[in-house]
Amino acid sequence: MTFMKFMNPIFRYRSQILSNNLFCQQIRTCKTRQSAVTKSVKTEVDTNVKPIGEKVKETTKTASYLGIILLGVGVTGTLFYAVFHELFSSKSPNNVYSQAVERCKSDVRVQDKLGLPISAFGAETSRRRRQHVSHIIFQREGRQCIRMKFYLKGSFHQGTVQLEMIQNDSGNYEYRYMFIQVDDLLQTTFILEDNRDKFTSAPQLELSL
Repeated sequence: MTFMKFMNPIFRYRSQILSNNLFCQQIRTCKTRQSAVTKSVKTEVDTNVKPIGEKVKETTKTASYLGIILLGVGVTGTLFYAVFHELFSSKSPNNVYSQAVERCKSDVRVQDKLGLPISAFGAETSRRRRQHVSHIIFQREGRQCIRMKFYLKGSFHQGTVQLEMIQNDSGNYEYRYMFIQVDDLLQTTFILEDNRDKFTSAPQLELSL
């Protein structure tokens, strides 16, 4: 009994020391975990949050790209409109030329004189191409007019076609005149359209092609 009474204080002191050590260890563990969480949060913040200057640069870059895209769409739309107008508008030089060629080819006098088949072409360029059709667009008394010259070639002869069209009251082109002069000895001329009397109020303009 005396020995146990003597050892009791020692056991209690030892238990307190063990308890204190365990408590300290728990505190260190909590601090370690807290430090790890803090580092994780800092890393996450540093990764995801960008400076204001960088955000401004990215916004400016995005706006620039958007402006370039819109400009490209605008230019493409303008080109498509120009091509559509040139190919499908009834008043485009291309359509005037196509209709005049068909009108000449369908004339029996032209067929007999030039000979079949008949081909049409424009003036010869410096590259020896004959795709350029000479034409001029001008205004006469507030009405748009077009004057054009091209060539026809058959198996017998070749001829030069000259025409002029003027805008009527409905806004469409109408022939003022169209004739073909054949390159033969007599310089034979066939008048396919002659409506000059209809436009007598229009002054005569000499426009060279």
